[in-house]
Amino acid sequence: MDEKLFAGEQPVEEAVAVLQALADANRLRILDLLMQGDSCNCELKERLGLPPNLLSHHLKALRQAGLVRSRRDAVDGRWIYYVVSKETLGRWRDWFQEFLDPARVRERLVLCGPEGQQAAAGAAPRQTAAGTTPDVLRCGVKANETKEIAEEIE
Repeated sequence: MDEKLFAGEQPVEEAVAVLQALADANRLRILDLLMQGDSCNCELKERLGLPPNLLSHHLKALRQAGLVRSRRDAVDGRWIYYVVSKETLGRWRDWFQEFLDPARVRERLVLCGPEGQQAAAGAAPRQTAAGTTPDVLRCGVKANETKEIAEEIE
């Protein structure tokens, strides 16, 4: 399934993967340290006090989410360095900024339940804080159908 959260943006699965990667305190600490520049396992292990297997587990989750990349040392390929993916970080920062924008929140009068039935029966539509009339929906029914809804209720 490639469901989008809002038009033209990241699939739900990608957003979930990034949120899961960030939903762990150790991963946030790792990401914070990597924001200060490239680092190797030994430095991360020392600074975070994590056992090597747990550190590897968290780095793998951050890599799979695309937030962190790894590269091998040019002289001795046994050494692996980790770095934050600036491109991925920037893309998700922009996406979350847009997705969590309070301006996206809309007022809507839902005509389900007793309150909605009373409103559909002829009560004056309430106004939003901005002084506008909110969109009206009753379990998927548009505002222009509210007269028919009111007749159904009676």
